[in-house]
Amino acid sequence: MNEPDTIQKIFDLKTIAVVGMSPKPERPSHYVSMYMKENGYTIIPVNPGHNEIAGMKCYPSLSDIPHPVDIVDVFRRPEYVPPITEATINIGAKALWLQDGVINEEAAQLAEKAGLMVVMNDCMLRQHRKSF
Repeated sequence: MNEPDTIQKIFDLKTIAVVGMSPKPERPSHYVSMYMKENGYTIIPVNPGHNEIAGMKCYPSLSDIPHPVDIVDVFRRPEYVPPITEATINIGAKALWLQDGVINEEAAQLAEKAGLMVVMNDCMLRQHRKSF
């Protein structure tokens, strides 16, 4: 978990479902997602309170996304992560990324046991800038 080679492999993937993406530009879930989009990634917002965010179709849950997802990037409190992790596994994603402050060891272990690459308590934007 959080190994540099794991992070690099995750960045080779291109489709990111962002759980908890906010429509507010000042929120990390929004500006991190937009940064990744500007750097060639396909962003899929996941937020049950919205139909669209930043001009992109927004889905109420991971299971509602009708096409493959490579990475699930989570901007939710740690107590909400276990069911998100189960959904991540169920949709066949390859990686689970838990943003800064999102720490849930049980969920991370569940994802790793299912064969997913996992990053926990780290910022995708910061790591991407460091790598590229």
